[in-house]
Amino acid sequence: MKNWDRQYRFSAGQAGAAGFEGGDGDRPLHISFSVERADTESANTAKVSLWNLSPAHLAELNKDDCVCVLKAGYGTVMPLVFTGIVTFAKTKQDGSDVVTEVELVDNRVEVRDTYVSVCYEGKVNCKTIIQDVGDQMGITVSFSYNAEFKDIPNGFSYVGPAGAILTKACDTSGLVWSINNGVLQVKKPKDTMSREVYELSPETGLIGTPSRVQISDTADSYEYGWEVEFLMNAAVTIDDYVYLNSKAARGYFRVYSISIEGDNIEGSWTCTARLLEA
Repeated sequence: MKNWDRQYRFSAGQAGAAGFEGGDGDRPLHISFSVERADTESANTAKVSLWNLSPAHLAELNKDDCVCVLKAGYGTVMPLVFTGIVTFAKTKQDGSDVVTEVELVDNRVEVRDTYVSVCYEGKVNCKTIIQDVGDQMGITVSFSYNAEFKDIPNGFSYVGPAGAILTKACDTSGLVWSINNGVLQVKKPKDTMSREVYELSPETGLIGTPSRVQISDTADSYEYGWEVEFLMNAAVTIDDYVYLNSKAARGYFRVYSISIEGDNIEGSWTCTARLLEA
C-alpha cells in the first residue's frame, strides 16, 4: 500500500454558516492531528494543530460551538476522520511560524444541550423511542444489522437529558449506544455495526508485528486481542470487523479502539488499533 500523496481537508464554522476549508491546492497548510475513538458512551476526542491560519480563519475557530470536520487519506481517497465541536483553541509562535492548537469533542453540543420529551400510550417499541430521541437531538441514527428491540407494554413518558433515555431504552433491549462522527450508533455489546470486513496485512498497510494485549473492563473481566499499527485508513473505525493476516496472528477481530496520527509534512500518517477476539 502506498504512503505518499498525503491529502487532507479541514473545514470549520458554526452550523449553517459558510466557515472555511483548508487542505486543497498545490501548497496546503501544514496540519498535524491526533484522534482517539473507543467503544464507549463517552465522547471521542481529537487534537488538531494548524500552521499560519489567516486572521479570518482564526476568528471562525473562536466562535461559539464551532464545528470542525477533518478528512484525510491519499490522493482523492479521503475518508472522514473526525467531526466535532471546538472546546479549546490556542495560537502561539512556533519559530517564524504561528501554530493554532485546537481540541475537539465529538458532538458535545448535542449531548450537552439536548433535553428531550417523549410520551407514548399503550405498547411502544424501544427502537421507536431511540429514533425519536435521535430526531430531537438532530443527529442521524444508525442501528446495527442484527440489533433487536423489545416492547414496553404499558406506555412510556420521559422528560430530561437525551443520554439518560438512550441508556434506558438500550438497556431494556440489551443494547448499547455511542455517538461517532455525528452518528448515533446502536448495537449489541461487543458487536459490530456491519458485516463488512477489512483485511490488515503487510500488503494492505500493516506496519511491524502485532502485539498481544489484555484489556480489562472491570476488576474481574478481561478480554484479549492484538494492538496493530497500519498506514492511515480512516475508513476502519471502532466496532468494525477486520481480518488480521500476519505471522504473529491470523483471524477475525473486532476493533475496540483506534487512534489516528497524521502530519502532512513530516512524522506519522498512521492508525493504531486494539483488536479483540470476535
